[in-house]
Amino acid sequence: MDMRPIQTIGQRQSLVVNTQLQQAICMLQMSNLELQSYLDEQAAENPFLEVAPPQPEGQAPPAQAPSRGAAEDAFDYIQMRAEARPASLYAHLRGQFDLIFDDPRDRAAAEIFLEALEPSGWLGEDLAQVAARAGVPAEGAEDFLARLQQVEPAGLFARDLAECLRLQAEDRRCLTEPFARLLENLPLVAKADIAALCRVCRCDEAELRRQLALLRCLDPKPGAHFDAEEHGARPPDLIARRDGDGWTLDLNRSTLPAVHVDAGQAPRAGGCAETRAYVGARLSDARWMRRAVEHRNRTTLAVGAEIVRRQGAFLEQGPSAIRPMTLRDVAEAVGVHESTVSRVTTGMMIDTPQGAFPLKAFFTTALSGAAAGTEDRSAAAVRHQIRDLVRDEDPRKPLSDDAIARMVSADGVALARRTVAKYREALGIPSSFQRRRAARLTGS
Repeated sequence: MDMRPIQTIGQRQSLVVNTQLQQAICMLQMSNLELQSYLDEQAAENPFLEVAPPQPEGQAPPAQAPSRGAAEDAFDYIQMRAEARPASLYAHLRGQFDLIFDDPRDRAAAEIFLEALEPSGWLGEDLAQVAARAGVPAEGAEDFLARLQQVEPAGLFARDLAECLRLQAEDRRCLTEPFARLLENLPLVAKADIAALCRVCRCDEAELRRQLALLRCLDPKPGAHFDAEEHGARPPDLIARRDGDGWTLDLNRSTLPAVHVDAGQAPRAGGCAETRAYVGARLSDARWMRRAVEHRNRTTLAVGAEIVRRQGAFLEQGPSAIRPMTLRDVAEAVGVHESTVSRVTTGMMIDTPQGAFPLKAFFTTALSGAAAGTEDRSAAAVRHQIRDLVRDEDPRKPLSDDAIARMVSADGVALARRTVAKYREALGIPSSFQRRRAARLTGS
């Protein structure tokens, strides 16, 4: 056997993931707003790259800069018209502490109790521990807590659900004996045991339902709405609109930045060899960035247009008509890899006549038909049908998972009971037993 080394020459092609390719891949999965932020960072490092911010539709061109005095007047006018942000829960309570506590020591102790307050408005620690940390004597802890519970809205600084609801009932002056007994037996309320509740509250069913109606009017977490923040909806990246008998898709130009290359700066850059090399590299990067953004936009439009073409029924009829579609289906139609479609649809929003949706929402698996020749339906459409069936059911006779499976299967989709249970839990729909118990409590 000849063991001598042999040298051969051959050719092969391979894809090297360099820095520019990594940037191009990242830009594919950026939304318009993320792309704007990314391009701004690149423009800050490249003197030949200019990023024009998106121009909102219908916005007038910027006027000439006003004088300093006019600018200050305009700023003051805007500040006067701006709506004040609502105070947080803790700022709201600190303002009330100033009126309740005259003694600085009590005021400082109230701050310690405030630190133990949960966003829900409940006291999140044991009363004895908080009182010891605040320097309040153990025998006076209950009295000090009672002073704290005088704040508004009623129910704050409660230690449990029953106390929270009792404070609100006292504030409304509706803490009757049957209602107090109801608060002492909240586990029976959770079980919807009407007969047992009538016995412990010593009232008939009609009076009990009046007490239950009052209970539903109270807020179990009175502090939660202070910390709730309303986040504005993100503007869509694509816009689908009807065009005659079909649909047209376009990028949302009001959020899409434009990239320009300022090559006019290069001839004046002159200088030593290092300077010329730097200018050449930066100018090449700027031109590549412009081509990468154009490629990103073309790919996004191609993938979005294919999704719109396949989901025309959804655009016209809504979620019940969404069709099965996979990444491979779109990739083969567009002529790109599945990973490219996955990246493009990650984080992208599309505005349609049915509302704004993530592009990922249109990809759903197919459920086989119950009989040969029956058209497959998407899992999303079946989940929408289950939601409609539960919404329209008789609350006193809620549909079981078996009944829902039979009704959906009658429409041509072979659906098992365990699949209905899985979809129902994903939709946040309680079981038929829980829905029946809720109906008994509400009397519907």
